[in-house]
Order: sequence, then structure tokens, then C-alpha cells
Amino acid sequence: MNQSPLHPWKLREAARCIRQGGLIAYPTEAVYGLGCDPLNRDAIERLLRLKNRPLEKGLILIAANFEQLLPFVRPLQSNLMQPVFDSWPGPNTWLLPARASTPAWLTGAHDSLAVRVTAHPIASALCRACHSPLVSTSANLSNHPPARQALRVRLTIPAGIDCILNGPLGELERPTRIRDALSGEQIRG
Repeated sequence: MNQSPLHPWKLREAARCIRQGGLIAYPTEAVYGLGCDPLNRDAIERLLRLKNRPLEKGLILIAANFEQLLPFVRPLQSNLMQPVFDSWPGPNTWLLPARASTPAWLTGAHDSLAVRVTAHPIASALCRACHSPLVSTSANLSNHPPARQALRVRLTIPAGIDCILNGPLGELERPTRIRDALSGEQIRG
């Protein structure tokens, strides 16, 4: 896997911001994402207000490896998990059953959670620096086009983001597809 093009001090700064309840913007496979600590309810509520996103929709978690996701999701039987593992790390988001302890502010109105083991070097390095998965939702207001540049994030959402990591996006033109690991159904193309 490629090393993150960011200086280590910038990753440490972003990780510290997340641990202190901050919201950050960072490049992902296709667009800039907004992220925060998935267990910090205040940060999640702030993020949802900033985006004007309803809680019921749920959120995506990204991680550097599957182990970071295990506190939040229940793995399925091995034949259903194999396509998931075969697609990771990479630009594939999967719905997996949420653990009973997973906060409703992550799952929304669902009994599953959207998760991805990212191959994007900055996003993955950020998860490693935080020792945790991160919330990952597009850096835009709801029903507006997602930002594909750090400057666009700053112009679209001028207040409320505590840290922006500038870096190259991945090669996707659109946000990652989302599939249900249990049914195989594609939710978002």
C-alpha cells in the first residue's frame, strides 16, 4: 500500500482534532469526506447539523483494517464475508449487521452499518493514527454535489470544520458503491 503523502505531524494534528471531538475533511477514493470519532455523539450531531443530514439515514465508517470495524459490526458466515474481504482494502462499502452496542447515531433507522476498509493512503493513515475507524460522509451539504478539492470544501462549508487535510483523491469519479453483504444487493451504484 502507498504511504500517505502527508507529513506525519499533519496526521498527528488531525488525529488530535478527532480525539478532541473535532470535525475534519479529508480526501477519499472519489470525493472529500467529513469525518469524526464514531463514538463521540456530540461530534456526530454537529456533523449532521452541518450537513443538514437526517439521523435516520445512518453513516459510513471507514477503517484501515477489518479489526477496527469489529466493535461495530457482526461478521457474517465465511461464504458471505469472502466477497467483502476480497474487495478490501478498496473502494467498496458494504452493509454488515450492526452489533447491538453500535450507537443509533451511526446506524440511523437501520439494523446494519455501512463500512469500508479503505485503500486511500491518507484516509487509511488517518484511521491508523486515530487507532479507530472514522465516520465518512461526503463533504457537502445534503442534496448538493460533493467536494472534490480542499478549496471547494472550504467554500461550500465555510464554518464548522476544524481541520482539512489537503491531498489527492483516489481514481473514482463517483462515491463508492454500497452493497448489502447479506443479500448481495447493490444499494448505491
